[in-house]
Amino acid sequence: MQISQAGADFIKSWEGFEARAYRDAGGVWTIGYGHTEGFADGRFDAGSVITQQDATKLLYRDLEPREEAVSGAAKVALAQHEFDALASLVFNIGAGGFRTSTVLRLLNEGDRAGAGAAFLMWDKITINAELRTCAGLQRRRQAESEMFLKGLYRPA
Repeated sequence: MQISQAGADFIKSWEGFEARAYRDAGGVWTIGYGHTEGFADGRFDAGSVITQQDATKLLYRDLEPREEAVSGAAKVALAQHEFDALASLVFNIGAGGFRTSTVLRLLNEGDRAGAGAAFLMWDKITINAELRTCAGLQRRRQAESEMFLKGLYRPA
């Protein structure tokens, strides 16, 4: 399964476009629509700039392993809106976090309502080695939960 255009647009709205490289709230170098790879190997650096067109290409390339993570871990059939919500979650928390998440466990147990509610658990960010609740992540997780449970695509 692949993310829909509405799902990709949802992620784009929550990530936001940044033409210049910046450090996100957790201190991770980022560019475009939440792209974080390529800083360690020199493809990107603190002075990097990207166009929206190139950032969109990177987003779709970044989504491929996230789509594979959802497809490989979900043991139940998914509706498109459920897949899109899970792909957005994995884009943000990583495949490893998803594989060990309550979201996935409850989904695979057939508890879709519980899985949808469990999105809300992923609202923390590490700042200066301290785990803190992040209002922006709370809003995003709520929107992902609504997408997963109700098929509502609420942009940022």
